[in-house]
Amino acid sequence: MAGQGSGGNVIAALASLIIPGLGQLLQGRLIISVVMFVSAAVLWVILLGWVIHLWSILDAAKFKP
Repeated sequence: MAGQGSGGNVIAALASLIIPGLGQLLQGRLIISVVMFVSAAVLWVILLGWVIHLWSILDAAKFKP
């Protein structure tokens, strides 16, 4: 199994950099992916979306199956 820092996690983190939650979706974690995407979308409206966006990137990079 791929661990933290694996190529898959790097790709997932880069995907989440572009779209929050996309990295989690690539890792097969549908529920957290939707939560992050919707949270970021709602918070970007009040200019705090970067918080969820950053969380999404870090979570994808540190994921251990």
